[in-house]
Amino acid sequence: MAPIQSDAFVFFGATGDLANKKIFPALYAMVRRGALNIPVICIARAGRTLDKIKDRARDSIKQSGDFDEATFGKLAALLRYSDGDYSDEATYRKLRDTLGPSKNPIFYLAIPPSMFVTVVGGLQKSGCAQNARVILEKPFGRDLRSAQALDKTLHEVFPEDAIFRIDHYLGKEAVQNILYFRFANSFLEPIWNREYIRDVQITMAENFGVQGRGGFYEEVGAIRDVVQNHLLQVIALLAMDAPAGRDSKTMQAEKLRIIRAMRPIDPKNVVRGQFAGYRDEKGVTKDSQVETFAALRLHIDTWRWADVPFYIRAGKCLPISATEVKVTLRRPPLAIFDPQDKMPQNYFRLRLSPEVVIATGALVKRDGEDMLGESVELTARHNSPSEKSPYERLLGDAIRGDPALFTQDATVEAAWEVIDPVLTGAPAVVEYEPGSWGPAQAADVMQGNDTWQDLQVEKSPPC
Repeated sequence: MAPIQSDAFVFFGATGDLANKKIFPALYAMVRRGALNIPVICIARAGRTLDKIKDRARDSIKQSGDFDEATFGKLAALLRYSDGDYSDEATYRKLRDTLGPSKNPIFYLAIPPSMFVTVVGGLQKSGCAQNARVILEKPFGRDLRSAQALDKTLHEVFPEDAIFRIDHYLGKEAVQNILYFRFANSFLEPIWNREYIRDVQITMAENFGVQGRGGFYEEVGAIRDVVQNHLLQVIALLAMDAPAGRDSKTMQAEKLRIIRAMRPIDPKNVVRGQFAGYRDEKGVTKDSQVETFAALRLHIDTWRWADVPFYIRAGKCLPISATEVKVTLRRPPLAIFDPQDKMPQNYFRLRLSPEVVIATGALVKRDGEDMLGESVELTARHNSPSEKSPYERLLGDAIRGDPALFTQDATVEAAWEVIDPVLTGAPAVVEYEPGSWGPAQAADVMQGNDTWQDLQVEKSPPC
């Protein structure tokens, strides 16, 4: 039986940064596509009015791109507003009245995780949570223990199939392309294993700092912010076996199998960095040990991936902003032409952002009489301005009750089991210069002769 569609969208944190940058533009895009026609109830602690909320939504949408007055008018007609203290029971009684005849609302908690328990409790006591769904923003806990405690609280109010843990990275078209590229092309499967793949590298680089959010970043750090969630999920898509079906439960079960097979990371295989100047940011302590850069080596104990190192590198104030996967293949068993140690190895390169690129590195013969080779890259690009944004895709799925692109409780906890040893036993941070590729010590996590492959700025092909 198909899930029941939610009949009201309620989001807490309507005056927050996330609402301004992501949620209002996503709701506008859904209206433009004809995919949203239910009441949108905005809730915040600040004393605002509905008109001020509409003005904020208008400004947000204009800043994000194209603006059409008629489309905004349709969204504005759906907006409602209710405010109050999240700790006050009267706030939820007022919300119950605002919901009116709605029987299957969905609640989006675009608020600090420290308020999750308070708001969920208020929804339960007021009766608002009955037959409802809830969407939560990451991070889902700070470690395994806190994630388990959060899940326990959520399950006292909502069944697991009504909990949607949003990781916007899973809604990216490029990330979905990993899954399609792997299982829609027959040439990959015979070589997608330890016999042919030497190593896998994932780099998530940002060329900016904490952008005035030092206090927030002090509570998170790079490992909690992007490694435990975004990048482990990308590895799961790269490493999973073909699922037996395309339904969400089968897909999620296969990803869970892979994450459970990830060996808990040895702190000796981790280097943490901090860009020079971070401690001068507002809200950052003068002796902060929070990492703005992390490099680590991960292993997956399965028949397919035994002994293949997975390298992760993520950081702020790096040379460019881009996320890329590079899968390097082993060399041929014999060097018939060129000396093996002088020629690049074959590889697959998947650029996930800001553009979508899938490329294959190969060797071809140079012009001339000598049998000498050169490296070339066969490239495919796919960028479409009509693609849905991650938040538009994910909010639409949650309203329809489709959990395919959301993380489940067991998967979240399994990911924390992989990361937990690093949180308690990681080495001290090492300072690095903004604009560099992180501290030189990042090379220490590499195995054998492996080296980091720095990302390049993409160049458009000639017309």
